[in-house]
Amino acid sequence: MSIEKTVSEISSIAKVASLQLAHLSSEIKNMALKKMAIAIETGCSSILQANAKDLEFAKKENIPGPLIARLRLNENKVMGMAKGIRSVISLQDPVDQGQMAMEMDQDLTLYRVTCPIGVIGAIFESRPDAVPQISSLCLKSGNAVILKGGREAHYSNKMIVSLITDAIDKIDGVPEGSVQMITTRSEVVDMLKEEKNINLIVPRGSNDFVKYIQENTRIPVLGHSEGICHGYIDSKADQTMAISVVLDSKLQYPAACNAMETLLVHEDVAQGILIPLVKQFCLKNVELVGCAITRKIIPDMEPAEEVDWDTEYTDLKLSIRVVSNLSEAIKFINAHGSGHTDTIITEDAPRAERFLNEIDSSSVLWNASTRFADGFRFGLGAEIGISTNKTHARGPVGLDGLVIYKYKLIGKGQTVAEYSGENAREFKHKQLPTS
Repeated sequence: MSIEKTVSEISSIAKVASLQLAHLSSEIKNMALKKMAIAIETGCSSILQANAKDLEFAKKENIPGPLIARLRLNENKVMGMAKGIRSVISLQDPVDQGQMAMEMDQDLTLYRVTCPIGVIGAIFESRPDAVPQISSLCLKSGNAVILKGGREAHYSNKMIVSLITDAIDKIDGVPEGSVQMITTRSEVVDMLKEEKNINLIVPRGSNDFVKYIQENTRIPVLGHSEGICHGYIDSKADQTMAISVVLDSKLQYPAACNAMETLLVHEDVAQGILIPLVKQFCLKNVELVGCAITRKIIPDMEPAEEVDWDTEYTDLKLSIRVVSNLSEAIKFINAHGSGHTDTIITEDAPRAERFLNEIDSSSVLWNASTRFADGFRFGLGAEIGISTNKTHARGPVGLDGLVIYKYKLIGKGQTVAEYSGENAREFKHKQLPTS
């Protein structure tokens, strides 16, 4: 009978594994990723059977609809997991990439190179597809990972982790404990205390959930607490394009963190665009609330409360506000947005450039759906999460966001004393090619 490990033991194993993963060759890492993808594909029926158990549990527990939408898997989604892993294989190894080289003096050369962060604690809700995304990114970037999914996805996550770990255990050189999972809330509490072994926490979930993580650990946290995303239809927008982009931003996957929650419309085009747009939303059963001007155009619309402008619905609900100009739109978004993703629809390039430059969000778009703000769609292979932090990683966080850097100084016996005092040597500080 196997003995359950404590979180302290799990994180210690992960720490040891991370030190080995840090210098694992690209060939071995890619081989492990290939085995992971094959394991997901061949284990599809087992994953779907486990997911059916989770869906049954979610129904009994009255789990909210948006969470069930993220939880539900089908064969296409499972095959998509494997495709996502393979896309990571094709990406350049982010480890040991030269960022800077400098000749400080003759035979004294300084280099800055990328290196893994170490141990990643990934805590997420509902989405089983996060397991292969996060695991593949961490492995390719040389990081060990400890996964914690929501209780509503327990069976799915457990099955996927089992398939992944069984696959990579067969690869010589990949250390034990590269990918591990914890399952209970009490273990999350313990994980947040493991600052000696865990280097970064990545939470993916609701606003309250992420805030709880941020407020209850001394470990650095990378993530976003909300996805209050905006679309702005400018007076110079192409109406057909605007309607198409706005509908996709809201309807393509309403439960996603990059789905649009508030629509702003320039007053000069509000009448012409809102009437056909609202008709389309109503056909899709979207609950609409609007400002006073919006309700003059659409009289039977419910009024928007002040709280609506600061709410992430992750559901079929949308707030609409008419604004007088671009400046008002920018000011409103910066005041009420969450720094996630915002888009402008306009044919006026200078206005678009101003929007892209002045909106303080991690992803800003022009004539494109907010749903494009995604690691896979951005060509990052996948994403471990989306960050609205202003640290080393922002926006969809792929491989580049899972490495940090170290300095390597190579000399021939030089001492600081030689560069101090009255007859001190002078530094050259000559920049060199990073290659």
